Amino acid sequence: QVQLVESGGGLVQAGGSLRLSCAASGRTLSSYAMGWFRQAPGKEREFVGGISRAGKWTDYADFVKGRFTISRDNAKNTVYLRMNSLKPEDTAVYYCAANQENTRVAITTTVKYEYWGQGTQVTVSS
Repeated sequence: QVQLVESGGGLVQAGGSLRLSCAASGRTLSSYAMGWFRQAPGKEREFVGGISRAGKWTDYADFVKGRFTISRDNAKNTVYLRMNSLKPEDTAVYYCAANQENTRVAITTTVKYEYWGQGTQVTVSS
């Protein structure tokens, strides 16, 4: 089992940047593919991006391609989400999640994720 804790959220102006972190405890993070998701008020939780266990490949939702970057440091048991050129529509609670199935299909599939953090709020003002 793994416990996940997100941090780094906050209030930022449109066009600004934030870096979210997801720290894991319990089982080593290198056992899991990792994903970032977000949920805005009144909306379904949606996939933002994911990274394979060793960090060799990533996948992103179309609405963040070119703006967001996922990375991981397995030695530090931490995954990151760098968000640039933020827009008001990026406002949401952002969650990290862990997935034992290390495939591109699984990484984009919400129900494949077994462990979730509590989320961190990101608010982008116009």
